[in-house]
Amino acid sequence: MADHTEVFKIAIYHFEAKMISRGTGRSVVAAAAYASCSKICNDYDGVTHDYTRKHGCVYSEIFLPSNAPPEWQDRTELWNAVEAAEKAKDSRLARELIVALPVEVGLDEWKSILKDFISEQCVNKGMCADVSIHDTDGHNPHSHILLTVRPLDDKGEWQAKTQKEYLCKRGDEERGFTAAEFKTVQADGWEKQYQYKVGKKKVYMTPLEAEQQGYERVSKYPKSTRYGRQNPICAEWNSEKQILQWRKAWEDVTNRVLAQKNIEARVDCRSFKERDIDEQPTIHEGVTARIMEKRGIVSDRCKLNRQISKDNVLLRDLKASVKKLTEKVKNSIPNIASALESIRNNLIAIQYQLNFNANQSSVLKKENTVIDLLLNRYRSIVQNIKAKVTERKKLQSEKNKLGSMHIVRHKKLAAQIAELTEDIEVLKSRKNIVLDDMQCENDKQVSDIEVRLSKNVDVLERLDKRHTELSSEKENARSEFEKIRTEITPDDIDAVQSERSKIWRDKEKILLTRLQEVYSDKYSYQDFKVAVETVDNELNDKPLRDKSIIKRIQRNQRNVKPVSKNERREQER
Repeated sequence: MADHTEVFKIAIYHFEAKMISRGTGRSVVAAAAYASCSKICNDYDGVTHDYTRKHGCVYSEIFLPSNAPPEWQDRTELWNAVEAAEKAKDSRLARELIVALPVEVGLDEWKSILKDFISEQCVNKGMCADVSIHDTDGHNPHSHILLTVRPLDDKGEWQAKTQKEYLCKRGDEERGFTAAEFKTVQADGWEKQYQYKVGKKKVYMTPLEAEQQGYERVSKYPKSTRYGRQNPICAEWNSEKQILQWRKAWEDVTNRVLAQKNIEARVDCRSFKERDIDEQPTIHEGVTARIMEKRGIVSDRCKLNRQISKDNVLLRDLKASVKKLTEKVKNSIPNIASALESIRNNLIAIQYQLNFNANQSSVLKKENTVIDLLLNRYRSIVQNIKAKVTERKKLQSEKNKLGSMHIVRHKKLAAQIAELTEDIEVLKSRKNIVLDDMQCENDKQVSDIEVRLSKNVDVLERLDKRHTELSSEKENARSEFEKIRTEITPDDIDAVQSERSKIWRDKEKILLTRLQEVYSDKYSYQDFKVAVETVDNELNDKPLRDKSIIKRIQRNQRNVKPVSKNERREQER
């Protein structure tokens, strides 16, 4: 869920949950050292993680359930115990929650919020929690919460995350049982299944079935489910329901403290869609993007967020203006004219954003097409190189094994090896050309291109979603425009149009200036003109800009009879 604010009403809400796993190359000892700005040695791999020079950690504390060993109050002991309990190279080690703390309160209140949340939602359920607060500049206070993912038994020993589940058979029925369950159902005729050799195949069957047919067992391992049966406590902790519960709980404890301090601001865990907010949420930037920005490198994700924020401010201001005017419309001709022009400007701004996003989508799609083509060409060449290298090794091995008597075969193999070597060199040359086209200096940088392609796809999905949202907003604004226009009495039509003719240009200039501020160097006057023309055509509102129509309206208002050209000539004579 992206971060968002609503002026004077809603404080910043951010709640991110992610898994720390060896499968992604992470270590929970490293995560704990980073969060607490401390130095910890990981006994699992012997690596020492030193973050003592890192600044910004203003508070750290460990919270343990009653059945946890007291020595785990030492951060080093706790997380090394976690690392030691996990044997697999891709084990899940811990869960990390990263939460934004309200800037409206201070350190004492942050501690209170965290202690309430940890006590109610984590420790009471049997988790060990390591909590740290980071606050470097006062603008982004947040907390890192590390939680254990393996439950403890009454003696403080780690429980298993999963249990082996054997697929047992009784007659034609097959069911899964854990080892303990199997002991109780074995007397009811349930049997484990093993592999037996049936002709050239290996087939699972019970010992009784195999014995009757005289088959030979080929494996001592019984048939079981692939992942076993998850510990019900782990299943609950890993569920989507738990994450949603945490999100809501964080909202509740934060708002409770804000209310106690008589602070009007509130956080809300719901998405924009759930709250019927039309604004586009920003995307998660991540630490890498922020580091790039600090070093003066423009991050695509940060750049997109800046543009989204500017778009939202513009639309929010326009909507507020329209809402204010439409409430005052009624029978006031100046108010009606002002409301119509404000809605028209709102429509132009939305249309400009639609066109801008469409151009962005077009550029990204073209870029993706080129990248995809180059990557496929690169992969094909690499695959061909590997195939030819393998074939050359095979021929070279055969050539090395041949005796000196096989002269003809030696020559033939040498010729084939030479031809393959030449083909490989040609392919390598082609590969280098493709690398140049992708602006890669070597093969390692190809992964960066793949990441770039993936990010482009993500941005395209968001642009498509934004297109749908903007189209809906545009339709609503257009309906409002039509509603006001149809309610104008025939006697007032000319008066309203005349009033609009006096103000449209100034209002349009204000909008143009706002768009220049929002889009800066990306602003295009030509695109603005296209947006204006599109909106006016859709509203059938172009006559307003026609001088002859305006003059006709003004004459009608003065009750002056139009003078023809012939009459004017007669008068001049």
